[in-house]
Amino acid sequence: MLEELARADVATRPCVETAVWAMSERQLVDSLDAVHRLEQRLVAMKLALVRELDGRSIAVAQGATSTAVWLRDRLRLTVPAARRLVALAAAVDAEPVALRHALADGRVDVEQARVIAESTATVRTEADPDAADRALDLLVQWAEQFDPQALRRLGTRILDHVAPEVAEAAAERALRADETRAARDRHLTLSTRPDGRLRLTGVLDTETAALLRAAIDPLTKPSGLDDSRDPGQRRHDALADVCRLTLRTGELPEHGGDPAQIVVTTAFDALNSRLGFGALDTGFTLSPATVRRLACDSAVLPAVLGGAGQVLDLGRRRRLIGGPLRRALVLRDRGCAFPGCDRPPRWCEGHHLRHWSEGGATSLTNAVLLCGHHHRQVHHHDWQVRLAAEGLPEFLPPAWLDPDQRPRRNHCHRRAYERTKTTTVTAATGIATTGTGGIAATSTPEPADTGSAATTAATVRTTAGGTATAGGTATAARILTRATRSGAGPPNRGPGTSRPP
Repeated sequence: MLEELARADVATRPCVETAVWAMSERQLVDSLDAVHRLEQRLVAMKLALVRELDGRSIAVAQGATSTAVWLRDRLRLTVPAARRLVALAAAVDAEPVALRHALADGRVDVEQARVIAESTATVRTEADPDAADRALDLLVQWAEQFDPQALRRLGTRILDHVAPEVAEAAAERALRADETRAARDRHLTLSTRPDGRLRLTGVLDTETAALLRAAIDPLTKPSGLDDSRDPGQRRHDALADVCRLTLRTGELPEHGGDPAQIVVTTAFDALNSRLGFGALDTGFTLSPATVRRLACDSAVLPAVLGGAGQVLDLGRRRRLIGGPLRRALVLRDRGCAFPGCDRPPRWCEGHHLRHWSEGGATSLTNAVLLCGHHHRQVHHHDWQVRLAAEGLPEFLPPAWLDPDQRPRRNHCHRRAYERTKTTTVTAATGIATTGTGGIAATSTPEPADTGSAATTAATVRTTAGGTATAGGTATAARILTRATRSGAGPPNRGPGTSRPP
C-alpha cells in the first residue's frame, strides 16, 4: 500500500501547480468531480486504517489514553474531530462492505456514509439483517440525490420502506427516546460579558423551541423600508419585545420582594441635561440616550441622597404614560406611529415628544406610541416627532436621510386614523374626548426648583409592561428640594423629615 500511495502522491503533485485559470468550464467541472471521487476514496482508506489501529490498541501501546487522543497528536486534530473519526470508522466497519465500496467509488461522501451507517444500524436493531441490507442499498441510491441532512430525514422513515410491520412501534420508541434525550439535554446558559452584554447558549426541547418561534417570528420581519437590521439583530430585538410584553402583564412572580423589573438609577440633573449615565442594579452602566428612552415609559421613584450616597428621603413611585392616557394613545395611534411600522399597541411604549425632565407635559398632546425598535431610532438617530394640526403624529427624518426633512406619517393604521378624526384635544386641560366616548385624563408636572442642597436622584423602574410613571420627575425634583431645605433625614426620624405628598 505504501508504494501505491507514494506513486499516487507523485502523480497528483503536478496537479497542485496547474494553472486552473486556463482551464475550460468543462475541464473545471470534470476535474472537480474527479478530485471529489479521489478524496472519498482516500477517506475510505483512512477509515479502514483508523479502525485497524483502534482494534489493535496501538495507540494505548504507544502510551496514549485512547485512539482519539493519539490521533489528535498524530494528525493535529481536535479531540471531538478525532472521536468522530474513530466512531465513523467503527460504524462503517460494522456495515456490509457495500457501504465502503460506495464511499471509495465516490457515490457517497463521508457525511452521507455516517448517516447511512447510523440508519442501517437502527434498522438492524428494530428488524433483521436482511431489512438492514435493503435499507443500505436504498439509502446509497438516495445519496445520489439528497445531501446528508435530507438523507437523515429520509433515514428516520426507512423502516416504512423495508420493514413496515415494525415501523410504527419503532417510531413510537424513537419518539420517546428523543423526548427523554431532549429533557435530559435541555439547558440555557447566560454568560455576562465585561461590558454588560449577555451571551445566550443552550439547547431547547422541541416544545420550547416551537413556543420561542411562535413568540418571536411575528416580530422578526422588517418593520419598514428603513429597517437596516440583519435577521440576527431582528431576532434579538424581537426577544427584547417579548420580554417587555411579559413584564407588562404583571403576572410574573415577585423577585426579591418587588415585581419583576429592571432598575436604573441616575442623577436628576444629569438626566435633565442629557449628559448623565445610568447605573443598572446589576452594576453596569447605560448611556444617557438609553436612560432617557427608558424614562419615557417607566416608573420613577424619586429619592434624595446625601453626599456619601446614603438615602435621606424616598418619595412615592409615580406612573408616566399609563392608565387612561395609554388607552387614549392606543385609540389615536392604534400601534407604533413610526412611518411604515405595523406593530400593534401591545408591542409599543409611550414616548414624550418633549421629555418630562425638560418640563414636557405627560399628556396626549405630548406623547406618541412607538415600538421598541423605533423608540431607539427616535432617541439615537435624530428623528423629530410632532403632532400635526389635526392631532396626529408626524415624523421629521434627520437631515442626512432627507435634506428637506419632509414630514412622514404612518399609513399602516389608516383605518384607525379614520376612526379618530372626530377626536378633539383640549391642551389647556389635558383632556381628550373621542367620538367613541373614550376620555383620557392626564397630569401636567409643576416646574422644577433647582436649589437642592443634596444630590437628587431618580430611580427609573421599567415594570411589567413598561407602563411608566409620572406626574413627572420635574415635580419630584421640586418636592425633593423642599424636603432637603427643611433638613430631611431618614423617614420617620422626627420633625426634620419632610415627605412628598
